[in-house]
Parts: sequence; structure tokens; C-alpha cells
Amino acid sequence: MAIDSGATAWILASTALVMIMTPGVGFFYGGLVRRKNFISMITLSFVAFALVSIQWVLFGYSLAFGPDVGGFIGNLQYLGLNNVGMEPGPYSTAIPGLLYMVFQLVFATVTMAIVTSGFAERIKFSAYLIFALVWTTIVYDPLAHWVWGGGWAAQFGALDFAGGTVVHISSGFAALALALVIGKRVGFGKYSMEPNNIPLTILGAALLWFGWFGFNAGSALGANGLAAQAFVTTNTAAAAGAMAWLLVSWLHGKPSSLGFVSGAVAGLVAITPGAGYVTPMAALVIGALGGVLCYGMLLFRIRKGLDESLDAWAIHGMGGLWGALATGIFAVAAVNGTSGLVEGNVHQFIANATGAFAAVIYAFVVTYILAVIIDKTIGLRVTEEEEYVGLDISQHGERC
Repeated sequence: MAIDSGATAWILASTALVMIMTPGVGFFYGGLVRRKNFISMITLSFVAFALVSIQWVLFGYSLAFGPDVGGFIGNLQYLGLNNVGMEPGPYSTAIPGLLYMVFQLVFATVTMAIVTSGFAERIKFSAYLIFALVWTTIVYDPLAHWVWGGGWAAQFGALDFAGGTVVHISSGFAALALALVIGKRVGFGKYSMEPNNIPLTILGAALLWFGWFGFNAGSALGANGLAAQAFVTTNTAAAAGAMAWLLVSWLHGKPSSLGFVSGAVAGLVAITPGAGYVTPMAALVIGALGGVLCYGMLLFRIRKGLDESLDAWAIHGMGGLWGALATGIFAVAAVNGTSGLVEGNVHQFIANATGAFAAVIYAFVVTYILAVIIDKTIGLRVTEEEEYVGLDISQHGERC
């Protein structure tokens, strides 16, 4: 079948949009940490992009999207991009196989960038490199195969339009596991650890909102009506999440800009799995409830004294879980041919819930074990002195 030039142009543009989300995460996180760790947080995201790009080309894409092995993982048919070329591939007859590969590559890179929330301001850089490579291989790649590569979740009927389960549940619950293993920052809860640059965090959120149009609308894999539908539901949910978080947080103080952009990200996360399955009106509900839920999870995290302080778990993990369940509820056949609970399809809700909770367990448990192994061997955390000086200097020899 001939390549569709319009679809190819749109997915090329969408790939570039999603790429900008990885440094967007870096800026978002960089503004939230203390100044002495500002360079470190941005670097972790940029390094994630480069490292995972290499892994994906060498073998990651094959593990995620190669022919199915037991419903769990792909085989090595695409090792080193063998059999992946300029002709249409098995996952889209409209765009080159190489383009589909690189579109999926940027999803993998931004996922690893989100995970860095779990060890902010205390990770040893050498340990991070090993963790990022292994985690992408044994956590992200299998999950991508389960849902998008023909694995057991896809066979069971679970829906994930653009990564609520694969990207957000995996990264959010991985960050929670990492935070538990690596421990609290020195002085956490005893003295203030205020963000060093909220305007930079707002810029990061703007880049994320912008890039998310490629994330979700690009997942239609064509320049078509479904892409337009996903574009609109994405923006609607982001706006609803931003306003909902702003309003509920206002009850506990002042309407902060940081709360507003956190709510926008929560809304974006929540709509991601259902962007191409639900209506704009449903997106309003999904985004608003996502904003309220994620704000509540942030308050819960604070009450428990958990130092996962960039809140990947509260926003991405719990927001992704809500989005996966909401897709099983609000999907309507008129949008993309699939009904959810609102149209009487109980199986769709069960399939989505099963896939989502399986991803929660797998991402958390495997990440926890991996983090413990690295910590017991080369060490996961910097020394107390290096943490006091800051990772910018102790790990990179640089300062702002």
C-alpha cells in the first residue's frame, strides 16, 4: 500500500512535538528543585532522551513491537532496526515503518524523564545511567508490548490511545517505588525546600501542553478526523484539570500558578488513554476529576511524609490510573467504534481496569526490586556531603 503523505507529514510533526516534552519535563522539574540541583534535573531528562534513543534503536523497539512471545514481550526480529524501513510497517499502512518506530521512541524517552521525579536531588549519576537503561528494557518495553504490541492486554481488549497505562502509570508508580528505596532527602520535613524557579516550571508545563497535542492527536496515526477529536479532547481536559485544581486548592490557601499548571498536567495525563475514544464533554469530566483526584493524592503524599516531592506518582501514576478507568467508562462507539460502561459494555471497563492494575503492580514491584539491586551493588544515592553541596557541583561540576 502506498504511503499517505499527509499522514506521514503529521506524524513527523507529532514526533517533534512529543520530543519537546522530554526537555519540558526537565524544565518543569528543574524549577521545582533547589537551585543547587537545577542543572542536574534538566540533565537527567536530556540524558534520558539520548540513552533511551540508543536503546530503542538497538533492541527496545523490537522488544516492544516485535512479534509476540507469550503475550509478554516481542521477539528480536527488529533487532538493530532490521526489517524496519521506509515502507509501511505492520502497525500502520499509511506511514513508513521507520516513522512509526521513532514516534514510539519519543514516548519511551519522555517516560524515563518522568521517572526522575522519584530520586530528585539525591541520585548518583552513574547509578541513574544503569537504572534508566535497565528500567526501560524490563519495565517500559514489556508494558508497551502488552498494550500496543499485541500482548496479553491488547488481546484482552484493554484500550490505551496514547499512553495512560504505558507511559503514566508506569512512570508514576516507578517513581513511588524509587522514592521508597532511595529514602528522603537530608532535612526533608525539617526545613523548607522551596522551588527555585516557578516561572521555569510554568514554561515546562507550557511545553508539555504544547507537545501533548502530538502525543495524543498524533496517536491517531493520520491527519484525519480522529486526530482532530483527540486534539480537542486533550485541550479540553487540560483546561478542566487546570481550573479544577486551581479552585479546590484555593480552598486551602491562595490560587497558585504552580497548582494551576499541575492541574493542567493532571488533566492531560487523565485524558491520554481515552483521547481518541471519548467526546469533548466526557473530556471535561475526566480532566476536572483528574485535577481534583491528583490534588488529593498530593495532599495524601504530604500527610504521609513521602519524599516523592515532584509528584510523578500523584499526577502521572494516579492520573493515569484514573484515565485508564475513565476510558473504560466513557468510551463511545460514535467516536472510534468502541463502547464503554456508559453504553453498557461492562467488558471494556473490566479489560481496562485489569490492564491498568496489572501495570501498577508490575511497574511498582519490578522497579522496587531493580532499585534495591542497584542500591546494594553500586549504590543508588550520593553521599550526604554530595547531597549537601548539590548535584550540580558534585555530579556534574557545574553551577548556575
